[in-house]
Amino acid sequence: MAPLLSPEVLDAANRSVLCWLATVDAHGQPNVSPKEIFAAIDTEHLVIANIASPTSVRNIADGAPVCVSFIDVFVQKGFKVFGAARNVRRQDADFAHWSVPLAAMAGPRFPIHSVIVLRATAVEPILAPSYRLHPVDTTEASQVAAAMRAYGVRPGPAKGAEPD
Repeated sequence: MAPLLSPEVLDAANRSVLCWLATVDAHGQPNVSPKEIFAAIDTEHLVIANIASPTSVRNIADGAPVCVSFIDVFVQKGFKVFGAARNVRRQDADFAHWSVPLAAMAGPRFPIHSVIVLRATAVEPILAPSYRLHPVDTTEASQVAAAMRAYGVRPGPAKGAEPD
């Protein structure tokens, strides 16, 4: 069986600067929360730093499934990762294992209270409607150009290139 977090999914997650964690409480009330310190660490797991997420952590303790979404806002493609999550606290024996990829991102400015570990059970692509409604005219390059116009931004220098 192919891994759920394929190289394409891992690459998309690792290029994303923000993800959205969706949980639900014991009464069925949904909660969606942005997370900026997260990583895909293998073909089964995403880890998310709990910096200020009491509602997400409480909902995860109730045992309901979760969903993490991330997209490239310029290309307008990404993925939804569904799964079971658990909250690994600082005092838990495996905290160091799960927190390693997050610690460098958080630095000293953002204390990691615990790590939300999601084991993927399903993955679905996210595509802007343009890709489906206008497949002949819609390319990643055209989406990037349109997003840059809409957001009023320009591409920066390539990684490793000297700035002008």
